[in-house]
Amino acid sequence: MLDKGILRVIDANFNRCKEGLRVVEDVFRFVSRNDTLRKKIRKLRHSLDFIIQEKILKDAILSRNSREDPGRGTDYLEIKRDSANSILYVNLQRTKESLRVLEEFFKLIIPRHVSRIKRIRYEIYTLEKEILKFRPPLCNS
Repeated sequence: MLDKGILRVIDANFNRCKEGLRVVEDVFRFVSRNDTLRKKIRKLRHSLDFIIQEKILKDAILSRNSREDPGRGTDYLEIKRDSANSILYVNLQRTKESLRVLEEFFKLIIPRHVSRIKRIRYEIYTLEKEILKFRPPLCNS
């Protein structure tokens, strides 16, 4: 079994990435009603399931320690949202950041999947640019 700390990093960032993509997907589904972008996000979200192996995911979940996680509290930045656009922006950033962490830690556990994670991260960069065509400029305000 892998180091529990590494498994916790994988678990937290896999969840964070999928959650962020789901929020973005729902913005396009319900707020923007842009089915083209919704489908692109959904495809990316589901592609993550093919990267993480079932055993790694199971071990990561079993290593989870949610009750004692020092990052489980809510801080000021997490509650500061003033529009659907700011929610979209924050969740795109959350997704990119978590993909970068997964990319780094997969170098330790499944190196052959690093390039797949990197490809998804770059697809998010491209998608973020495409989103600007349909939404006002993205900013964290």
